[in-house]
Amino acid sequence: MKTVHVAVGAITDSCGRVLVALRPQNVHQGGLWEFPGGKCEPGESIDEALRRELQEELGIRVSEHAPLCCIRHDYPDKRVLLEVRRVLAFTGEAQGREGQPLRWADIMSLDPAQFPAANAAIIQRLQMPDRIAITAPASDLAGLRQQMSGLLQQKLPVIHLRQPALAPEVLQAVLPEWQEQCRQQGSTLVLNSTPEQFARTPTDGLHVSARLAASLQARPVAAQHSFSVSCHSRAELEHAQRIGADYALLSPVASTTSHPDAPALGWQCFAELIAGVNLPIYALGGMQIADIPMALRSGAVGVAAISAFA
Repeated sequence: MKTVHVAVGAITDSCGRVLVALRPQNVHQGGLWEFPGGKCEPGESIDEALRRELQEELGIRVSEHAPLCCIRHDYPDKRVLLEVRRVLAFTGEAQGREGQPLRWADIMSLDPAQFPAANAAIIQRLQMPDRIAITAPASDLAGLRQQMSGLLQQKLPVIHLRQPALAPEVLQAVLPEWQEQCRQQGSTLVLNSTPEQFARTPTDGLHVSARLAASLQARPVAAQHSFSVSCHSRAELEHAQRIGADYALLSPVASTTSHPDAPALGWQCFAELIAGVNLPIYALGGMQIADIPMALRSGAVGVAAISAFA
């Protein structure tokens, strides 16, 4: 079966909405909503195809875009390869130039059932949070309690609990309480630890170091829990993808006080390392909230940080 190569644009605005178009009833997957785009012509690059298709379909000119994800999907009658780009800037006003209805949809309310099956992964990627908070080292449980209280008050989407200096039994005693508090306010609590400790007191997810990940041959937690990996190189990112990680943290992007001797990657090197790795990746190391736009331009999902949320 021949693969249809498609350039797709996830066009977002400042209100947290994304542009979607309704497919005609008489075409493949007709009557469903989709993200605008179209087939690549022979010899055409993704950049060229994306700009041409969005100008033809919507009347807009793309001035900036970044990789979002790459999806291979087999329908009963067709095989597709979707190369999806996050459209960060464009000129013109989007119009359905081929008669297709358009709408700006709230990203978090997107329903995969209303889209072709291949688009489910695009929706999942778009709905991922653009920030992750990581706890700072605490000398005792009282200090950690105070820190967690501050993070919970900020109603952050994801909190990574990283406390290697505290005894496992100390964390086990408080994890159920904090897990419940996170769930009540819609936050995800991830334990930065080992599969063994996670099994004793499971949270929403497990995060492991690059060293521990190197010893794994498969995903160590069930699908209902998230699984993520710390990475520092392209090889570690590719290994994280092979063992079924849901996302990875790549560091250090900038210089950081916690690891002053580690050379910073910089944004250009960061973008080069993650290019072609079909895994959601967060930038870590010296990150602040103000770095989120640059992270998106570099192909990341967002940033992970400690001091930015302290």
